[in-house]
Amino acid sequence: MKALDELTFDNRFARLGDAFSTHVLPEPLDEPRLVVASNAAMVLLDLDPAVADTPVFAELFSGHKLWAEAEPRAMVYSGHQFGGYTPQLGDGRGLLLGEVYNEAGEHWDLHLKGAGMTPYSRMGDGRAVLRSSIREFLASEALHALGIPSSRALCVIGSSTPVWREKQERGAMVLRLAHSHIRFGHFEYFYYTKKPEQQAELAEHVLNLHYPECREQPEPYLAMFREIVERNAEMIAKWQAYGFCHGVMNTDNMSILGITFDFGPFAFLDDFDAHFICNHSDHEGRYSFSNQVPIGQWNLSALAQALTPFISVDALKEALGLYLPLYQAHYLDLMRRRLGLTTAEDDDQKLVEQLLKLMQNSGVDYTLFFRRLGDEPAAQAVARLRDDFVDLAGFDAWAELYTARVARDGDYSEAQRRERMHAVNPLYILRNYLAQNAIAAAESGDYSEVRRLHEVLSNPFEEQAGMEQYAQRPPDWGKHLEISCSS
Repeated sequence: MKALDELTFDNRFARLGDAFSTHVLPEPLDEPRLVVASNAAMVLLDLDPAVADTPVFAELFSGHKLWAEAEPRAMVYSGHQFGGYTPQLGDGRGLLLGEVYNEAGEHWDLHLKGAGMTPYSRMGDGRAVLRSSIREFLASEALHALGIPSSRALCVIGSSTPVWREKQERGAMVLRLAHSHIRFGHFEYFYYTKKPEQQAELAEHVLNLHYPECREQPEPYLAMFREIVERNAEMIAKWQAYGFCHGVMNTDNMSILGITFDFGPFAFLDDFDAHFICNHSDHEGRYSFSNQVPIGQWNLSALAQALTPFISVDALKEALGLYLPLYQAHYLDLMRRRLGLTTAEDDDQKLVEQLLKLMQNSGVDYTLFFRRLGDEPAAQAVARLRDDFVDLAGFDAWAELYTARVARDGDYSEAQRRERMHAVNPLYILRNYLAQNAIAAAESGDYSEVRRLHEVLSNPFEEQAGMEQYAQRPPDWGKHLEISCSS
């Protein structure tokens, strides 16, 4: 394990030059203090988790100190926001401090959010507040623990710096990790500003560093785009299967690596609602839960348009045509596993759709239903879950189909079925009301609840002694919370 001064930097994106980013120093926070850190994320950098408790840790990730080898840069990009194109966006409150590689040879961006004003801050102050920083930290680590591709979060640093949003709050910074923070919007920026040389340089950078296997294909750029399509199809399938709503799927929030990042007004479903809108600014429901699949395709189409200098339109259309079949295959595979099925039958899609319709009409808790479905043999489980449904006749008809389907599935013990189902059906999920409880405590200076919730969510599939309160249905006030983009 390494100390903080032993990190090895290799700032590959910074070497692209000033056309791609601007050198900016972070603005320090007042009286920095550690709110929470992820031991698992520390290990990615070969860091000893004990360094999180040292004063220099809070100083480094609050803008007071900087490694000599770091080259903090604010990235420039553009993007489609709620369907409309914005010509220039960029890191308005974020900084790419540098790229670190670990002993396994993996490169990790150190990206600090809430680091102060940059040339891309527009009318903003460049700050982030404690509540949004905690939410991003918890979401990053919770999604990873569920097996959903995501950026990671190393820590949250709190402060006494006042920040004004709807009211006065306290400033904070969250340190994010990813193999790259390049977005769809990076390619859009150079495409729409008609800078072909820089766009080609960006494409080469992404291809060489993040999709080197595509170099072996006859058309490397096309192979890379196909891989991006597949990764996004799989990621969104996992969002849908686990009931995750991103909330603001603008193209500038879509990773070129097909990982979840830029967490804002996200939510996990409580009661199942296909039409749930978690972002209170999304008045038309563009980014509702049910719209995430078509919006994923829309965003990939926007990226495809930006790649037309490198790939033929017909080839791009053909690659885009892979998205829905790939999504459906990944989604159905995961839903089969959530139902405890190990084989495939033609009517499985209908079985899933019928269940979700029944859950929608009865307000059934999405996470707990699947967890409890694996607690007992199928016939006993559906009998116990029956009272959660309003349409009893409809549920009885589905339960009969399901128990017959389980009986046909294979020769395995009930213990094996339970173990298999519990391995994919979490007991603990990042519900918004749990996050809000942790935030309220943190805003009063008590960080124990944030740390406890992070620990629970880091192991979502295993029952943890004394943590029953994190596996309950939310109170009425905590259901279907809409969250602001403001941070």
